[in-house]
Amino acid sequence: MQVSMIAMGIAGAGRVFALIDEEPEQDDGYVTLVNAKKDNDGSLSEADHVTGLWAWKHPHQADGSVTYTELKGDIQLEHVDFGYVPEKMVLHDISLYAKPGQKIAFVGATGAGKTTITNLINRFYDIEDGKVRYDGININKIKKPDLRRSLGIVLQDVNLFTGTVMGNIRYGRLNATDEECIAAAKLTNADSFITRLPDGYQTMLTGNGANLSQGQRQLLSIARAAVANPPCMILDEATSSIDTRTEALVQDGMDHLMDGRTVFVIAHRLSTVRNSKAIMVLDHGRIIERGDHDALIAQKGTYYQLYTGAFELE
Repeated sequence: MQVSMIAMGIAGAGRVFALIDEEPEQDDGYVTLVNAKKDNDGSLSEADHVTGLWAWKHPHQADGSVTYTELKGDIQLEHVDFGYVPEKMVLHDISLYAKPGQKIAFVGATGAGKTTITNLINRFYDIEDGKVRYDGININKIKKPDLRRSLGIVLQDVNLFTGTVMGNIRYGRLNATDEECIAAAKLTNADSFITRLPDGYQTMLTGNGANLSQGQRQLLSIARAAVANPPCMILDEATSSIDTRTEALVQDGMDHLMDGRTVFVIAHRLSTVRNSKAIMVLDHGRIIERGDHDALIAQKGTYYQLYTGAFELE
């Protein structure tokens, strides 16, 4: 037992030193996200306080001028190619657009490229060819921390921290008030179970929330995303590890979170993407079908086969 613990300690130390040895992430962006206000003529300018209105501050190097573009969540990919290594492309000629408030779903087999697309939107990786634009701005020009601050992410694997339930929700926006955290929990269906905990919002969580069910942990992560209030959301397999009975509650919470936002959904259960504005079917890094649910069912192609097969399994 002692030997195994020592081995685990050495392995953990190895991972820490490996991270220390990593090269710092390169960031050549110069467009930043700022609090904004609308002037009398309707134009935007920077504010020195929280206004609830965000804008991209874009300094133009050619003439020294600065322009402001309202943060809306308009995302476009134009003929994007990408490979984790140059000699092997995993995405081929990906073009899509998501207008503010639209829900776009990605479906396909494991390894089809669904998560890779969302990683490119976050600039966890940079594309080989093509363009990714956010509110009309090439994302290579946006500073990575500002870009990622405008995006909310809910993943299948939830990470909770040692601390109170309130503190875990507030992690989505550190200056959020208690009232804002509670409002986010109510919006996303987390409040009902939180108020039944021994100390409510002041209940201490340890061990990554080991005393909570998977559905409760997921609801907290959704509430955390809600308090951050981003205009754009990425939901990656967010209900795949939850039983079908709990899924309905979590899905309803996510529906409230998605309302009015641009949303990219990677779904394990195709029943969760029926109301998407557009569904992209990927295969080996290519979009092979696109359309809404009814149109794709009518085509009786790959999506039809995936959807009907999923229901037969359920």
